[in-house]
Amino acid sequence: MATILIVDDNPLDRELAAGFLQEEGHQIRFAEHGAAGLTAIRKSAPDLVLTDLDMPELNGLELVKELQVEFPLIPVILMTAKGSEEIASTALKAGASSYVPKRTLDSGLLETVRIVLDSARTDQMRKKVFAGMISTESNFELGYDPGAVIAMVDHLRDSLGLMKLVREEDLTRISTALTEALINAMDHGNLELQSSLLDGDDPSEYHQLRAQRIQEAPYKDRRLHIQSRINRMEAVFTIADEGPGFDVSKIPDPTDPKNLMRPHGRGLLLIRTFISDVTFNDKGNEICLRIPKTT
Repeated sequence: MATILIVDDNPLDRELAAGFLQEEGHQIRFAEHGAAGLTAIRKSAPDLVLTDLDMPELNGLELVKELQVEFPLIPVILMTAKGSEEIASTALKAGASSYVPKRTLDSGLLETVRIVLDSARTDQMRKKVFAGMISTESNFELGYDPGAVIAMVDHLRDSLGLMKLVREEDLTRISTALTEALINAMDHGNLELQSSLLDGDDPSEYHQLRAQRIQEAPYKDRRLHIQSRINRMEAVFTIADEGPGFDVSKIPDPTDPKNLMRPHGRGLLLIRTFISDVTFNDKGNEICLRIPKTT
C-alpha cells in the first residue's frame, strides 16, 4: 500500500479518485492546486502524486517540472481531461510517469497506479543495490550493429549514474563520447572507412562503401571488444576493434576551434573534448577512456 497525494482544484474529482484508491488500501492526501501540492510534498513526501493538469497558481505541467528538480524519484500520474492532450504530452516528456483520462478513472486508475508503483519501487531498490556496489567489471563483444551501440551506451551510462561516480550534468557528454568511440571503432576500425571521405560536400561515397563492407569479408566478420571497469574512484572503458589501426599522431587538436568545422576527425575531437584522459595503444586499434570520480 502507498501514500498518494491527489492534486486537483475540483473537489468532486479529488473525492472520486480517492474513492477508487482507498478501496485498494492506499492512504490518501489532498491538495487543491499545484502550489499547495508542492508545499505538502516538501513537508512529507508521498509515494506517488496523482495530479490534474489545469489548475490555478501552479498547474500540473509546472508541478511535474518542479518535482523533477526537487523530488525526481516520486512518480507522477496525470489525470487528463478533454482539451488537455497537448499539455499532457509535454508533461510526460518533462518527467511524468503515466496518465489516465478522467472519463476512465473507474476502469483505468487502479491498474495505472499499480504499474507505476511497481516500476518506481523496482527502480528505487535497484538504486539502493547499486549504491552498495564497490566495483563492477564486464566484457562485451559486438558485431556491426548500430542499434547495439545505443543499448551499450545506455548500459554504461546507467552504471555511472547508479554508482554516482560523476555529476548528472556530465552524463550526456560522457554518453556522446562513448557513442563516438564505439562508432569510430565500428566504422573506421573494423570497416576501414576513411573519415576523409566526409570532408567533401557529398558523403554518399562514404555511406555506399559502408553498406558494401558490412556485407563482405573480412570486414563483416570483425568484432568490437568492450571492457568496462567501474569502482568508487573511477571508470575505465576500453574499446578495441579488429582493424589495422591508425596513426594516433594525426588526431585533431580539440583545443583548436577550427577543427570543429571539419567532419574529418570529428568523433575523436568530441571524445577528447568531453573526456580528458584518453589513450590509445601503439597500433591505434584500441582506445581507453578513463573517467575519475567528480561527485
